[in-house]
Amino acid sequence: MPNRTAQEWVRLSLRTPGILIFGMVLVPCGWILNLVATVAPNWRTLNELPNSPPSEYIEQGIWDICRTSPSSVRPVCGLEDTTYFGNEVIEPAQGLMVASLIVAIIGMCVAIPGVRCWKPEPNWTVAGMGGLLFFLAGVMTIIPIAWYTHVLEEVATLSPTINVKVGYCIILGYIGGIFQIVGGFVMFIGICRCCGGKNRGERRVEDVVGPQFRSKPPPRPVIVPSLSRPDRSSGGSSSVPYSRNSMDEDVSFPRAKSPAVRTDNSSYGGRPYDADL
Repeated sequence: MPNRTAQEWVRLSLRTPGILIFGMVLVPCGWILNLVATVAPNWRTLNELPNSPPSEYIEQGIWDICRTSPSSVRPVCGLEDTTYFGNEVIEPAQGLMVASLIVAIIGMCVAIPGVRCWKPEPNWTVAGMGGLLFFLAGVMTIIPIAWYTHVLEEVATLSPTINVKVGYCIILGYIGGIFQIVGGFVMFIGICRCCGGKNRGERRVEDVVGPQFRSKPPPRPVIVPSLSRPDRSSGGSSSVPYSRNSMDEDVSFPRAKSPAVRTDNSSYGGRPYDADL
């Protein structure tokens, strides 16, 4: 598609473009899910603990470890496990998850002025940069989540007979990261006009106003006939459709007839009636 200036495109509606609405709704939802996945101590659960009731289990996160038993109303948190927290995946996961939350907040601060719901035209460059930050935040979430899932059973446990299961934080982290990646990518593609301007809700001006207004037709020539009388000696012909002789002839009009003299013997005692009287 040839390059076109901004004046050759027009928006058919003053509503906020759909890709910006999609991104600004999806990203905050993903951020909330990532926040829960970061702070909640349930990246994995340890069941069938030795010397413990069958209903008792341990929840392990990247910041805390809790034990839940049927005899206690609330789980007991703050358990120490230096072997678990010393694993190579825990410290990078802590840093990347916190960095993901911060980058997403910075992206929100950048994207909101770019979307500009209170103005007819958004700032596509600023909104696209905000979408790029959202995309990076989602990637920083997926990396530790996928890494932790990959080494889920390799992380040190209390006993090799313990049954290890995936916690809900892993699921929330995957969903939140995908939300941010998809929302950020959709917002970022608005930085360039593609698909005939459909991603921005724009159309070409000539497609809207019709082909009859694409280019102005050339002005019609105006021919003014010459009214100058040619020179008699030159013998030239006049452009006027009548001849010179017809102009020189005198136009004679018929004379009005005078009224005839009426005679009426019945009037004035039988005397003739003169019209001059």
